[in-house]
Amino acid sequence: MAESGAKGLPPLSLPDEVVAIAEQLERAGFETWAVGGALRDHLLGLRTEEVDLATAATPEQILELFRRTVPVGVEHGTVGVLGRSGRLYEVTTFRRDVRTDGRRAVVEFGVSLQDDLARRDFTINALAYHPGRNAWEDPYGGRADLDAGLLRAVGDAASRFREDYLRILRAIRFAARFGFHIEPGTWDAAVAAAPGLAGLSAERVRDEWFKGLRTAQSLAELIRLWHAVGAARIWLPELAEQWTGPDAAPDPRDPVVLTAVLVSHPADVLRRLRGSNDETARARALERGPAAPDSSGAPGARRWLAAVGNGADDLILAARYRQGGGPAWAADIAGVRSRGEATTRSGLAVSGDDLLALGLPAGPALGAVLDRLLTAVLADPSLNQKDRLLELARQ
Repeated sequence: MAESGAKGLPPLSLPDEVVAIAEQLERAGFETWAVGGALRDHLLGLRTEEVDLATAATPEQILELFRRTVPVGVEHGTVGVLGRSGRLYEVTTFRRDVRTDGRRAVVEFGVSLQDDLARRDFTINALAYHPGRNAWEDPYGGRADLDAGLLRAVGDAASRFREDYLRILRAIRFAARFGFHIEPGTWDAAVAAAPGLAGLSAERVRDEWFKGLRTAQSLAELIRLWHAVGAARIWLPELAEQWTGPDAAPDPRDPVVLTAVLVSHPADVLRRLRGSNDETARARALERGPAAPDSSGAPGARRWLAAVGNGADDLILAARYRQGGGPAWAADIAGVRSRGEATTRSGLAVSGDDLLALGLPAGPALGAVLDRLLTAVLADPSLNQKDRLLELARQ
């Protein structure tokens, strides 16, 4: 264990609202430190705005001290305190795990900062900073591991993973995000503990998978680690063994579209991971395609837009992920849209009511006529005028 009270670490510039919350807790007699990923990211030179606080105050005492609060996880010791700007900052009581089943922990309050840091997952996350004293606590050598690009469990790695098997997926995410190497003992413990992933809730696994997709420097490394540790076999057997596209997906990172690019049967995958109805429907549209127009030029673009409907933007983004940039045919799509050319029934210059007024009978035949009119307009947008479409309908 590294010496507590780490020296040589730079002062940390925290948001004024965070400092004010910490000062109010300290004035009330409760030791308070900034903790969490914001400290890690600061030392890596990354911008971050989410700062968490850990304090000796109990949740009840925090609720008494602050007027604007949100009980985001009082049973686990966390209270959300609203700053003047309306931003929510999580303030959590120092705690240690009393009992855990690998999915959730029973915690004990009234412990020290050192006890609190000892329950953290990895050394790079077991840092604390006191804003009033410009003092750091780094009892497990997190700064040294950051400098070395090393992901290491706090204390006994096997115990850390047994406490919460989701930490296996977090290790993968951090390694792929920062380009870090997982320390051999930590990796061996993760592989040994991987069967415990089967007991996690689908929602927690989905959230971790999505976070990994949003943040990975290397999609190939993220996929490799999911397979190597055994997580893919349990939760994502449809995940490709290798990623042959660009290693760094361009922004924006959409986890639903990336999932559809990386797995077979993405709708089934998201259903298993308890994705929302909207996410599953988007995945189904991506799976159904077609992935691209059948020919270049505006006519092919219009036919494709008619075929894919609301899935067009997701399919264009999927093509960007596969190619590393916008596909050539995206310019044809943009041209059709900028000219306002009809690609759906609703874009036609006539409606079903217009055809009824023309004397056509209601029912499936009416829909068939609208479809034929749309087909004509897809081939020749100049036909999309009410009088010309009515004439076609008469014919």
